[in-house]
Amino acid sequence: MTDRSADTALLDAARALDAADPLAAHLDAFVEAPGVTAYLDGNSLGRPLRDVPEKLAAFVRDDWGTRLIRSWDEQWMALPMELGDRIGAVALGAGPGQTVVSDSTSVLIYKLMRGSLRQAQGPTGAAQGPTGRTELVIEEGNFPTDRFLAEGVAAEMGATLRWITPDPVHGVTVDDVAAVLSERTALVSLSHVDYRSGALADMARITEVVHEAGALMMWDLCHSAGVVPMQLDEWGVDMAVGCTYKYLNGGPGSPAFAYLRRDLQGVLRQPIQGWWSAADIFAMGPEYVPADGIRQLLSGTPPVTSMLAMQGMIDLIEQSGIDGVRAKSESLTALAVRAYDELLAPLGVRLLSPRDPALRGGHITIGHPDFREVTRRLWADGVIPDFRFPDGIRLGLSPLSTSHAETVTGVLAVRDALESGVS
Repeated sequence: MTDRSADTALLDAARALDAADPLAAHLDAFVEAPGVTAYLDGNSLGRPLRDVPEKLAAFVRDDWGTRLIRSWDEQWMALPMELGDRIGAVALGAGPGQTVVSDSTSVLIYKLMRGSLRQAQGPTGAAQGPTGRTELVIEEGNFPTDRFLAEGVAAEMGATLRWITPDPVHGVTVDDVAAVLSERTALVSLSHVDYRSGALADMARITEVVHEAGALMMWDLCHSAGVVPMQLDEWGVDMAVGCTYKYLNGGPGSPAFAYLRRDLQGVLRQPIQGWWSAADIFAMGPEYVPADGIRQLLSGTPPVTSMLAMQGMIDLIEQSGIDGVRAKSESLTALAVRAYDELLAPLGVRLLSPRDPALRGGHITIGHPDFREVTRRLWADGVIPDFRFPDGIRLGLSPLSTSHAETVTGVLAVRDALESGVS
């Protein structure tokens, strides 16, 4: 008979942690998914809050259905900036007037990346630019969108790409970045948390090193906003972009946010000069004059409906405090690593994330040749992790909606699927 004493010990430890969890009351704020026993993909798509359906219905009934176009003047016009300020204050360590919500992550990265190179090169292009800075630095394992955009922007601007090759588990280090910087570096673009391993980059020190080289620094915050504390203002970050459907629970395709340091506003010109970034939106004048302040990063009409769901999650993070959210996140991932050690390592599963909780974000990644089929079986059984090519499973543990017991239940299911065979 198989000894399952380790299972019992892990579940007991998980229940004890849940009983002591100061954020446990928030678990009931999220919609239950019938048939799902462990949702371990909150780093891809956060669960909806229970009050979202009524909020959406009220919006259709009142703000849109009753107030009609009057709601633009009454509340919607300022929403991208107001919501940006809330995200900045609650999750980013950013003062007001520097964060805006609009567009997708890809579009906002493009705007800031191209604007940065244009500023470095000047109106005459790379060859005769005023600074001689013609290089864009990016990590070769970064999320595909970031890499694809860097390649496209470099081609458009006649810039040169410089690639960083970091350790696949521990991610980009200060030394990795310093090794590629030169007087030709215009912009460095990196992810705060590696989407594969969960490795957490040293944002403060890397930003400092990039500035010492005279270049600008842009951070992709998609896997850290809402789960990892940061201080964009204090650390002198130039610009950042992040999505809102992961740890901010804005729903599928909810708009992204962009942060642009105050003293770069009006200096860095974004390339998609739509009417919403004009100084006078309704002037309909013959020429484009950009708005003062962070509104200059907008382009077209903001997606108001898609901004609704995330607002409740921002409230929850504010109530909990981002440091409290981070503490729960570290507890969840530490328990997941313990469960990996006891249940999965003996089966040949590899840990593909840093062991130190302080050096990773809100997910851990494990690897095994059978994980594609394991994931298919788990999904059918109501355990939802995230498969990542070629053979990785990410366990994304969103702190406000995930319990310790749910975490252990998920790892037990991975073990059972492997032991039962997947051929």
